[in-house]
Amino acid sequence: MSMLPNFIAYYRVSTRSQGGSGLGLSAQRTAVADYVRSVNGLIAEEFEEIESAGKADRPQLKEALRRCKKLRAILVIAKLDRLARNVSFISQLMDARVEFVAADMPTANKLTIHIFAAMAEYERDAISQRTKAALAAARDRGAKLGNPKAHLVSELGVRAIKRAADEFANRVHPTIQALRASGHSTYAALSLAMNASGIRTQRGREWTPMGVRNVVLRVQEMRSTKRDLRA
Repeated sequence: MSMLPNFIAYYRVSTRSQGGSGLGLSAQRTAVADYVRSVNGLIAEEFEEIESAGKADRPQLKEALRRCKKLRAILVIAKLDRLARNVSFISQLMDARVEFVAADMPTANKLTIHIFAAMAEYERDAISQRTKAALAAARDRGAKLGNPKAHLVSELGVRAIKRAADEFANRVHPTIQALRASGHSTYAALSLAMNASGIRTQRGREWTPMGVRNVVLRVQEMRSTKRDLRA
């Protein structure tokens, strides 16, 4: 008779108000419990942490990893971004040689997890840099700052907007390809996986099947144009 797999659950919220109210924790607990039940597993222990995603020093996570090693258990989380959107942190976690799984992306392997973390980190930094640069430029011109996004759209123009969309499509396309290789064959499945990874669209929204399709078609069109220019 085979033994049931043991899991150590790890939940994280970003603020003390969320931790005190349970906001976010309930959804994480439900997702983890549903996954563990689906594989006929058992949750041996649970750990909660109130920390920022950018902070690597997390005592509760360290203790959860220690218990995983001792009990030969699997670390289970609700979503990848419950750990961090930071490539170096994900690498450290993998170096600990503790098996872990995200409840809403159980089939993700080490390669796809690295890609997701890299894309999320890149997008977070890129958005921050673009916003700071736009605000600084506006201040230098003496402009009154209102909605920074509306200000950017009014100045960039159609060609600049298209260029930004092309660059974004090129950045996320490798992630979509990796997801396809791991078994997500439809646009609906791809959009769910992209959302589960914590990666957002160019406008910071959740993915839809049509949004994924548009990225794929945009990249195909760009590649076709390059081939025509070379011919």
